[in-house]
Amino acid sequence: MSDTTSAADATAPYRYTPALAAQIERRWQDRWEKEGVFEAPNPTGDLADPEAGDVSAKPHAFIMDMFPYPSGAGLHVGHPLGFIATDVYARHLRMTGHNVLHTMGFDAFGLPAEQYAVQTGTHPRVSTEANIGKYRQQLRSLGLGHDQRRSISTIDPTYYRWTQWIFLQIFNSWFDPEAKKARPIGELIARFESGAQPTPDGTPWAELTPAQKDEVLAEYRLAYIKEAPVNWAPGLGTVLANEEVTADGRSERGNFPVFKAKLRQWMMRITAYGDRLIEDLDLVDWPEAIKLQQRNWIGRSEGAKVEFPAPGGKTITVFTTRPDTLFGATYMVLAPEHELVDAIVPAAWPSADLPADWTGGHATPAEAVADYRRKAAAKSDVERQADAKVKTGVFTGAYATNPVSGEQVPVFIADYVLMGYGTGAIMAVPAHDHRDFAFARAFGLPVRGVVQPTDGRDADPATWDDAFVSYDAPIVNSANSEISLDGLSVTDAKKAITEWLERKGVGEGTVNYKLRDWLFSRQRYWGEPFPIVYDEDGVAHALPERMLPVELPEIDDYSPRTFDPDDADTQPETPLSRAEDWVNVTLDLGDGPKRYRRETNTMPNWAGSCWYELRYVDPDNGREVVDPVNEAYWMGPTANKPAGGADLYVGGAEHAVLHLLYARFWHKVLFDLGHVSSAEPFHKLFNQGMIQGFVYRDERGFPVPAAEVEERDGGYFWQGQPVSRELGKIGKSLKNVVAPEEVTEQYSTDTLRLYEMAMGPLDVSRPWDTRAVVGSFRFLQRLWRTIVDEESGAVVVTDEEPDEETLRALHRAIDGIRNDMANLRFNTAVAKATELNNFLVKRGSTPRSVAETAVLLVAPLAPHIAEELWEKLGHETSLVHEQLPEADPRYLVEDTVTCVVQVKGKVKARLEVPPAISDADLEAQALADPAVVAALGGAQVRKVIVRAPKLVNIVI
Repeated sequence: MSDTTSAADATAPYRYTPALAAQIERRWQDRWEKEGVFEAPNPTGDLADPEAGDVSAKPHAFIMDMFPYPSGAGLHVGHPLGFIATDVYARHLRMTGHNVLHTMGFDAFGLPAEQYAVQTGTHPRVSTEANIGKYRQQLRSLGLGHDQRRSISTIDPTYYRWTQWIFLQIFNSWFDPEAKKARPIGELIARFESGAQPTPDGTPWAELTPAQKDEVLAEYRLAYIKEAPVNWAPGLGTVLANEEVTADGRSERGNFPVFKAKLRQWMMRITAYGDRLIEDLDLVDWPEAIKLQQRNWIGRSEGAKVEFPAPGGKTITVFTTRPDTLFGATYMVLAPEHELVDAIVPAAWPSADLPADWTGGHATPAEAVADYRRKAAAKSDVERQADAKVKTGVFTGAYATNPVSGEQVPVFIADYVLMGYGTGAIMAVPAHDHRDFAFARAFGLPVRGVVQPTDGRDADPATWDDAFVSYDAPIVNSANSEISLDGLSVTDAKKAITEWLERKGVGEGTVNYKLRDWLFSRQRYWGEPFPIVYDEDGVAHALPERMLPVELPEIDDYSPRTFDPDDADTQPETPLSRAEDWVNVTLDLGDGPKRYRRETNTMPNWAGSCWYELRYVDPDNGREVVDPVNEAYWMGPTANKPAGGADLYVGGAEHAVLHLLYARFWHKVLFDLGHVSSAEPFHKLFNQGMIQGFVYRDERGFPVPAAEVEERDGGYFWQGQPVSRELGKIGKSLKNVVAPEEVTEQYSTDTLRLYEMAMGPLDVSRPWDTRAVVGSFRFLQRLWRTIVDEESGAVVVTDEEPDEETLRALHRAIDGIRNDMANLRFNTAVAKATELNNFLVKRGSTPRSVAETAVLLVAPLAPHIAEELWEKLGHETSLVHEQLPEADPRYLVEDTVTCVVQVKGKVKARLEVPPAISDADLEAQALADPAVVAALGGAQVRKVIVRAPKLVNIVI
């Protein structure tokens, strides 16, 4: 028999056993659902509740989890940690008088379901909906108090109708740099029509063709199409955002190699919001580590754009944070993917005497460039930026002109320059940049010092072993006939050269961002269709709202065309492009029926998670994305949350720059356009730690089933052979998965909840130990026995009034648990509940009023057993909304305090005295203490200093 059952159970039919717990839990889960006890009324609309009265006058809270992707494997014990925590907190808030919005949805588009579909032939919708059903059941069995009316799935057409609608708001908007906000594109068109805003080439707006107008507007729209360098994963058949590529240049999904390629793709102009995305971090209550990651990812830097004239009338524009070193630029480097490379490459080398490492041994510049590009495409951005000992590159055969010196400088391409930062081109100042110095030495390029060394080295760069980099040294060797920077500080030199560049029309001060515009299209089937069609001229047209949603067609072959993972020269083929009856359509967009072609890319899986918090607020609204009154009620700004947003958002730190950055961007566009009152989607962010599992490996290093490992003689054995043990993630590949059902069947759901909350601070990772779960189960058994007779089932509490000692123990528990709950310190709340229960067990009998309070205190943590005990104590309604008692201050005052008695400055005694003891009484008690008498040894007391009630200092 297990340690949770015994033969005594037969004679104790009301003993709290796993079997009894299972009955209790199923019954209360059914009752909660039937009675709708977790339903949170809205002020207006479909979810408004007339019986609830004026909910706007009631304190309220919007609690969110980062919603899961419903995989076929279901939940393991590591997944529910955050879900249980938010449920505990939400239940606590309901019991302190709050109207609480807490629900759960499913992020269900994306690669995993499609990969599974490709492997099995099962339609992605079929497998995804089956997985969602499994998740719903698992989440319900955990006793989570979700408002099921508000649950959403991103694959539901009634949901992604509004995802498409939001995309159109972004498509039909531009970022006004003067107002620093998004504005409708119609306002920009009106400015072009009136002449208030000139077109890029000065052509009157009315004289432009529709295709030309579309091309102009694409330079302003927040969602636009552009041929750009992208991350192409042939093995997946799709392109990926930068954030979906691992540090070693492979796809997060599938671990396929990723290459750089130029493709025409949808982009989101998230870079326009760079400043606001940084500045508004000061308005939210987020962990500093997450804020720092976002700031670093956005990577704001101030500097100047400088134009270098190049062959064929072209101009190479560079961004530099050190324009003060411009006189030291002795060569230039373009990213291999830079669009100007082909335009400036000459037909032949400019000289027959070029070094072989400049030409790569090729007969023509075009051959050298093509060969180097192929090699660079096979490297990840991280590999390209790594400080490798050997710098690689190739001369393009072209020279550009340094605008301050007039010097002709060679233009190279090299993989250490990326299109993902700045302009994809650099002016190389090798004397004062480590990578440029290494490249210059490798290719025999000039190194000219323009910052005076202050570290004792010789002024001649030819003697240097590395660059001299300083932001606090004078400028030298930097003058022409019009300007001299010599002797200026870096700051003053930056200002002077930037002003000169602007006067000459060859540069300007600017701000740059490491953040790149968001690649927003995928060559897959399982994603939201774009609400865009193209006319015969290729002009993109937004579909009117009446035509939404654009639903995915049912097609026979939804597999993307994948390729040899190592073949970088392939082109994607979208599954939707094969659905010709769906792609080619006749539509009336307001000017009569015409033939159009639908967009055959789909949105990335991030689209649905960019706004789901708004749908939780108003899930049944078919008229608008969210009712303004409901959004303002749940998410609007207040004195405590100046930018608004959900009151608490709990999830993993791994989403610091993907989901969180994207969601903030979408929300800010909606805010600018007046659709929401909150400037931020999530006010308080909390990152829960990870529950880890022990991984056991055999002598080959392969994982073995953790459940089959035996521990004996201080070691670990599997099938009789020794194995090693380490901590790692819980997952199938490591063979250490523990399903929640395994724990709940052996103990109970409340045991699982209590154990996960007791394991340690919520934000700290901790190891799972199934053997330790029994401790939480025994706590619940003791709580049960405090109130219920195990043989008769009768309630055993008394009607006596609690004595003062009991009241003190009770109110200390109330005070401590309330504070812990409010601050998400669930592990210490469990400890205080355990301490109170142990006190009641030792007491022998429990007054009814004390038992009821103890049950209420435990209810958020272990709701099923709490409901059962509450009912047995004579209550007919659920305790979900029962008021949690408040601590009486009278019982929080200590009975005694410790007074330290010092003789000649050394502690000789500690006295337990009443807090209100007088100075005279305390002095008398201290002098009479045997330890003090012994320390005095008959010496004469010269002075007694009393600081009642905590200190007596005796001077002899």
